Amino acid sequence: MILEFHPEAELELIEVSVYYEGAVPGLGERFATEIRRATDLLLDSPEIGAPIESQQRKFVLTRFPYNLIYIIVNDAVRILAVAHHKRKPGYWRNRN
Repeated sequence: MILEFHPEAELELIEVSVYYEGAVPGLGERFATEIRRATDLLLDSPEIGAPIESQQRKFVLTRFPYNLIYIIVNDAVRILAVAHHKRKPGYWRNRN
């Protein structure tokens, strides 16, 4: 399996990391580490996330209030969104 990020999900990841790093030095790196841990799990067991609709699945991060929204496409786990728990649900629906 390979890992892919939708361009908007990649931007969300960067923005959140920068925000956390600005709030507390080192927290942005801890967020990035949590994302790496989660994506490693998804690459090992892509079906681990809960189905949410159509082919999309949700993986809840352990240490931060974020979900990874993703799809499995052929040999890839494609992250569609790095979504805060309080952000409008489904804003990522049109991403592929």
